[in-house]
Amino acid sequence: MRRRQEKKKRRFGKWIVVLLFLIVCVNWANGRIPRLFSQLPVSGLTNLLAVHQTATDKHGWNLILVNRENYIPENYTVELTELANGQEVDSRIYPALQEMLDAARAQGLHLFVADGYRTQETQQRILDEKIEAYKKEGYSDSEAEKKAKEWVAVPGTSEHQLGLAVDINADTAYSTSDAVYQWLAQNAHLYGFINRYPADKTEITGTIYEPWHYRYVGKEAAQEIYSQGLCLEEYIERLG
Repeated sequence: MRRRQEKKKRRFGKWIVVLLFLIVCVNWANGRIPRLFSQLPVSGLTNLLAVHQTATDKHGWNLILVNRENYIPENYTVELTELANGQEVDSRIYPALQEMLDAARAQGLHLFVADGYRTQETQQRILDEKIEAYKKEGYSDSEAEKKAKEWVAVPGTSEHQLGLAVDINADTAYSTSDAVYQWLAQNAHLYGFINRYPADKTEITGTIYEPWHYRYVGKEAAQEIYSQGLCLEEYIERLG
């Protein structure tokens, strides 16, 4: 009796699968499912189809790789040190950052950290504001979102949320941006920092060139990355 009931259950289950398959086919033929996907925003499709990994610190805390494919671990915590202008950074990079800024100032440059550590909420707000700005320029919702993400990282993938990255700008009343960016490009590696998004690596990093965005990786790694013309993704890949 029990075997007969189990056979009936299996047959019933098979018919359910067949029925569901037929429903999907009919709806696809009628264009309902394609329309459903077309109505999803770009981020919805991306989140639906993308496979995200969690960033690891297997090569050391200073070499954790965060980008569009590698999300910040949910349990990630950071001890912060506040700078004179109110910005914050991971306390472990503060001495090297201060040494670099002092060296630039000693050579007559006027520069400051315009942006340091960000919370998840701050990162989301910046992205939302960028999307709205593009919408006001006449871009569609999907186009605005796509263009905004070329400039602003999706929350959970921003190095600013690590506390290991800083945006350094010139005080343009005394120094030009070009002078500051040129000095950083030539000297930041001496203090353990790299230009995180080089102009010739956008296809790898997924982010446009940002001459102001510097990431701490430690002096040894920074000098290797600088001398070999690598981006962080390439360097981590070589480490294995």
